[in-house]
Amino acid sequence: MAKDPICGMDVNESTGIKLVKDGSSYYFCSKHCAEKFAKENKIADSELNACLVPKKTRWYKNKVILASGVLALLCAMSYILPFLEPFRISLSMYLGRIWWAVLLGLALGGVIDHFVPREYISHILSKPKKRTIFYSVILGFFMSACSHGILALSIQLHKKGASNPAVVAFLLASPWANLPLTIMLLAFFGPKALFIIFGAIIIAITTGLIFQVLESKGMIETNKNTQVVHGEFSITGDFKKRISSYRFSGRQLTEDTKGVFSGTLSLANMVLWWILIGMGLASLVAAYVPQNFFHHYMGPTFVGMAVTLVIATIMEVCSEGTAPLAFEIYRQTGAFGNAFVFLMAGVVTDYTEIGLLYFNVGKRVAIWLPIITVPQVIALGFLANRIL
Repeated sequence: MAKDPICGMDVNESTGIKLVKDGSSYYFCSKHCAEKFAKENKIADSELNACLVPKKTRWYKNKVILASGVLALLCAMSYILPFLEPFRISLSMYLGRIWWAVLLGLALGGVIDHFVPREYISHILSKPKKRTIFYSVILGFFMSACSHGILALSIQLHKKGASNPAVVAFLLASPWANLPLTIMLLAFFGPKALFIIFGAIIIAITTGLIFQVLESKGMIETNKNTQVVHGEFSITGDFKKRISSYRFSGRQLTEDTKGVFSGTLSLANMVLWWILIGMGLASLVAAYVPQNFFHHYMGPTFVGMAVTLVIATIMEVCSEGTAPLAFEIYRQTGAFGNAFVFLMAGVVTDYTEIGLLYFNVGKRVAIWLPIITVPQVIALGFLANRIL
């Protein structure tokens, strides 16, 4: 298996697009990635077009189609088999809650892919300095999308050259420390919500800094997409140069629209099937696990905290969707720390996020994520139960 130099995905050499440059062979998962590589490396269109004849992949091998088909089949069967009806209702509820966040994340990822040069991300988020982590957390704070919408953006930042510690810090900060959700949490919990917000920020910063140490010691993968940017490179100067040379026209607008759509579609093929799997599993739990289970077994004890951790791992689908349930846990049990663990653990142990990191960023990055973050979440949860 070869590695796509643009998106980092594994590519079967017998089915992928092959491009030879300076005697070296490169393989791509899609036409989109091959075109991006050609553009960045100034490869002539004639040379690129000669390579854009990959072997066709059967439609039924597309992971997004497979995941969608399974969910659609279960929903269709629910009209014949009554015991599947709760699953269909739960899945419909989840789709209603997060479809906009997923589309927003994919669309923003497409915009970044088309308009933001990789050098910009490499210049800001690739340096092995502490301020890089703070930049990532600040960027995550201003993102108005839930965890699954953020997944697409995180992978896009990785493709653009952000360091792996920066990607992890961004991923951790975004779902719970963003501005819209801050208002929502304050409405639920009052001033206590600040503990959740600052707790999320602290975990994101601490984890990012630890990942920088691991990266410096070779204990996690480095991002192969990072481009070396010369010291005299100026984002402001380059941006002004691009703006001055940009000519707005109908033709240019069409090309930009196609470029954004192409980037969105490429990103969707990479992350959407994981999101569908996550929604399917969460729907099963929501449909068939009794609600009183949460109230009886999620009290302010070590066992309650452990049960909360396990349930959060399965249930986390959308920040806005789980916030009301976290408040209900707090209202029923009085354990604010458990509500914090439920919110945060869903992000740091979510199988969708870990799976995406494992296959697109690095296996060791994915393995280290819960090892580093879960103890911090539990510690802050116990602290919250003691003082709040």
